[in-house]
Amino acid sequence: MLDPPRSGAGKDVVSAMVARTPARIVHIGCDPASFARDAGLYIDAGYHFEALRAFDAFPGSHHVESIGLFVR
Repeated sequence: MLDPPRSGAGKDVVSAMVARTPARIVHIGCDPASFARDAGLYIDAGYHFEALRAFDAFPGSHHVESIGLFVR
């Protein structure tokens, strides 16, 4: 499970996560752009979306709390 800051995990952290070859990764993010970037990194590493939930935890802002399950 990973809950990075608003800026997201980024390439180095996602690379470190996938290097451990977990069967599942739960990634939480509050900024749609950084979440999408990190999701692309998981997909490039051979994972795919199993599930995605989004919550409007910050009404009046562009931030949406997203919880994604990535599986290999």
